[in-house]
Amino acid sequence: MIVSATNTDKCTPLHHRQSLVVSIASSEEDIHQCLRLRHQVFAEEMGAQLESMRAGLDYDYFDGYARQLMVKDSRTDTVIATTRLLSSRTAELAGAFYSETEFDLHNIFALNARLLEVGRTCVEESHRNSAALSLLWRGIVRIAMIDDVDYLIGCASIPLNQSFSYAHSIMRFLKEQHFASDDLRVYPRHQLPLQGVQETTDVILPTLLKGYLRLGAKICGDACYDDNFNVADVFILLQRECLERRFSRHLDSKSVF
Repeated sequence: MIVSATNTDKCTPLHHRQSLVVSIASSEEDIHQCLRLRHQVFAEEMGAQLESMRAGLDYDYFDGYARQLMVKDSRTDTVIATTRLLSSRTAELAGAFYSETEFDLHNIFALNARLLEVGRTCVEESHRNSAALSLLWRGIVRIAMIDDVDYLIGCASIPLNQSFSYAHSIMRFLKEQHFASDDLRVYPRHQLPLQGVQETTDVILPTLLKGYLRLGAKICGDACYDDNFNVADVFILLQRECLERRFSRHLDSKSVF
């Protein structure tokens, strides 16, 4: 078995909407469905060079410690959305958060806070205009409350198929509008290249990043260049209290995502 949920997570539905149900994956088949969906989206659609331990699955070292949150369509018994959750406790067992492979987080750790890392979020192509992502967020909020965390952290990706200029233009906008204070600064381990950059004022934010910002997230520094995924990752910090205040007002709104 690749990875299992904790005993307290045993597939209790966290929320549902019509035929869609969000819960922690607990069976091996559900976990495999999450990892297969990640491979489908990141490798097959986006061309990411994954260091997977099993063919057709996006599975790395951190999956041995993380929980897989999933949205299933009960009509087909199929996972249509998923994200990976790594808490402070499980990150301690793993030796690090995934985000630490991309950023120096010493200022974040100085908060001495309970953290929940959200990563590898993806939605099956035919459901990207549906309620799947909103329902996934409801599950994240519920887990954050159950775990009593202080902050959500993670990496939000800016695709580079539109060139480095696109990413640098977004970073300029983020620095002007959404950067955290200097005491919360993180430092990328791989800087975003500057070759041939021609910034533009025509900035269209990636969907997930836009959702984070509308929920009150802060960007904690410059982007990290991830050449395996061909993306620029920015480090997200989101207070749970801020998320809870905005949750009921925003997450049912089609304008959020």
